[in-house]
Amino acid sequence: MRELTDEMVADWTTPRPASGAPDHGLVPGRHVASAADVARHPDGRRAVITWSSPEIDPGLLNPALHVVAPDGTVTDLGPAPADARTPVWWGDRIVYLALTPPHLQGGMAVFDQDHRNLTEGMPACPTDLVQTGGAPVVVVATGLDTEFHLLGEGAFARVTGSHRPDRRAPLTDVPLGHQERLRYRAPDGLDLDGLLVLPVGRTRADGPFPLITLVHGGPYDRWADDFQLSWVPSAQWLAQQGFASFLPNPRGGLGRGHAFAAAVAGRVGQEEWHDIETGIDLLVAHGVADPDRLGISGWSHGGFMAAWAVTRTDRFRAAFVGAGISDWPKQIAHGECGAFEAALGDSAEHSPITFADRITTPLLIVHGAADTNVPVEQAELLHAAVAHSELVVYPGEGHAITQRANKIDLLDRARRFFATLHDLRKPCATPATTPQTGASGRIDTPPVSWQRSDTN
Repeated sequence: MRELTDEMVADWTTPRPASGAPDHGLVPGRHVASAADVARHPDGRRAVITWSSPEIDPGLLNPALHVVAPDGTVTDLGPAPADARTPVWWGDRIVYLALTPPHLQGGMAVFDQDHRNLTEGMPACPTDLVQTGGAPVVVVATGLDTEFHLLGEGAFARVTGSHRPDRRAPLTDVPLGHQERLRYRAPDGLDLDGLLVLPVGRTRADGPFPLITLVHGGPYDRWADDFQLSWVPSAQWLAQQGFASFLPNPRGGLGRGHAFAAAVAGRVGQEEWHDIETGIDLLVAHGVADPDRLGISGWSHGGFMAAWAVTRTDRFRAAFVGAGISDWPKQIAHGECGAFEAALGDSAEHSPITFADRITTPLLIVHGAADTNVPVEQAELLHAAVAHSELVVYPGEGHAITQRANKIDLLDRARRFFATLHDLRKPCATPATTPQTGASGRIDTPPVSWQRSDTN
C-alpha cells in the first residue's frame, strides 16, 4: 500500500483540458460565453444563449435566447432568466437551464423557449441537460446522489454521488478512510444531509477524533457521496493524517430544490451556520468528534463560512480560510459577481470583518493574488484585523490554485497548521513572526508558530 503524498494529490487534481472556444460572432452585438451555450439541430439550426457583455456582471444577468439559421439569420426568442445556459433541442423546440426567478440566489430550473419553468416545484435541482434524439436527459442533483430524468417523463436511473467519472483508479493502492452518509435535522426541523469520513483504519468505536468541518463553496453547491480528494484540505487527505471530516450540506446548496437553495437569500451565514453547528454537536454527542479538537476549513463561500464561524463561537482550534469573503460591501463593489453577492448579504452585519474582535481561533488565510471573483483585498482585510493569523498569497493564481508547486505548498502549510489539533499542548495562538511585504506588494507571511494556554 502506498502513502498518499501531497505530490500525488497535486498531480491527481491537474485541471482537465478546456472545451473548445465559442463562436463570438454568431449573434452580432451579443457575447457567447461558452461552447456549451450553443446547440446544433440536425437540420443545421443552432440554439444560442448570449450575454449582454463579456463581464459576468452584467452579462450573466442579461442573457437571451436565439436561433441562428444555417445562412446566419438570427431569430431572437427574447430575454432569459439570469444565469441561462446549456440549451438543447427537443424536437423543434428549445429548452435550457437558468436560475429560478425572481431572485439571484436560488435553484436552477429547466425552461422552454417561451421561458416557462418546466421543473417548478421539483424537490431536487437540475444541473445539466443532454440532447438526444428524443426527450432531453435532465441530470438532477438529489441529496447526496444524482438522478437522470427524461424531460416530461420522469426519472429512469439513479447513481450514488455525482455523475462525474470515478477518477480514483490511480490511487487504488492508497488506504482510504471509511465514508458514511449522514442525515439529521436543523433546529427548525429542516431535513439535512452530509458525509462523515473517518481516519484511515479507524471506526466510530475508536473515537472521539479530532474533527475538521469542511464547508463547500457556492453556496449553491453540495457534497455528493463521491471520492473526497482535492487540492484544498479534503476528507481523504485529512484521513491519512488521523483526522475525521464532517462535510455538511446546509441550506443554500443544491440537491433539495429551489426553496432550500433560496433560503439563504439576504441571510448568508445565519440559519446556514446553525445547520452546520447542529451537525457538529451531534457528532460530539455521539462520541465521534472530540469537542476540544475541532477545526474548520473551506474555499470560496466555504472560506467565508470558516471566517464567519469563528466570529460565532470559540470552539474551533484552527480555521483555514481559502479565498473567502470577509467584507460583503467591499466584495459587492469590487468582485466580478457583485449583484449575485448582494443577493446573499449586502451589509456589514453579514461580514466577518465586522466581528473580527471576537475571533480567538488561529487562522490560516490563503488566496490567489490574481483572483477576480473574490479579490485578494478580502484576505488582506481579515489578516490585518486578526493578529493571530497567517496570510499566504500565491502570485499569478486566480480563484482556484492551479500551479502544481503552489498546490503542494498549500497542502504542506495546511498539514502543519492542523497538526496542532493532534496535541493541544503544542504551541498554537500568537504569531512569532512579523508579516513581510514581498516584491509584488502583496502580503506574504512566512510560516508562524502559535501559542495558546492549556486552559483556553
